[in-house]
Amino acid sequence: MSKPIIGIPGNILRGVNETNGVTITYTPQGFIDGIQAAKGVPVIFPISPTEDASYYVDQIDGLLLAGGQDISPLLFGEEPHLKLEATEPARDAFEMALIKETLAQHKPILAICRGMHLLNVMYGGTLYQALSDYKELTVQHIQQTYFNTGSHTITLDTESQLGTIFGATYLVNSYHHQAIKELADSFKAVAWSKDNLVEGFESTDSEQSIIAVQWHPELMLKEDLKMQRLFTDFVKRASVAY
Repeated sequence: MSKPIIGIPGNILRGVNETNGVTITYTPQGFIDGIQAAKGVPVIFPISPTEDASYYVDQIDGLLLAGGQDISPLLFGEEPHLKLEATEPARDAFEMALIKETLAQHKPILAICRGMHLLNVMYGGTLYQALSDYKELTVQHIQQTYFNTGSHTITLDTESQLGTIFGATYLVNSYHHQAIKELADSFKAVAWSKDNLVEGFESTDSEQSIIAVQWHPELMLKEDLKMQRLFTDFVKRASVAY
């Protein structure tokens, strides 16, 4: 029996000590583990020209958008904030092309952290470039405990797809300094932190299967079975698509 193929756009690691100056395309191992445990086949895409997006999407059954660099504020009409961190414009452009093609082919998307931010911006939403801009901040969103451990609670819409997995409240990890400011009309918020940041959203279009989360389930797989359920649910959605 064939298995759903899940495309994961890769990030670039450039010239740090651990690589002896070699540039590397990669994705965190947790995404590989989560997809494989869900009986899917993960495939990592290198950052490529946007015109190649349709070729990549033709080969897959679902798209997983991973974390990484900040989203360029130029994409939502703002100049770079003093606290903006590293961006990767070529990655932004390629992943937006992949998203557009994935939705055109009605294949499911799971977006994590940066992936959630990029989806929102692509469809007209905005971001806090740095959470220091968010005056109502009361929760630690870059946790100081190990990232495989939940650090703050979220509230969920129990009627949502995320709510069916996690219930009305849940403990998640947190590692982000950007966040959703204005949510695009294409999406509905279904999870929130206690200081009212959007922690999860889903598509308002019943014809599109999109789930996006702010936390990092790939880092909690071994400690929390429900985080694996998020990947298992995604692979099941992809299996319907092919």
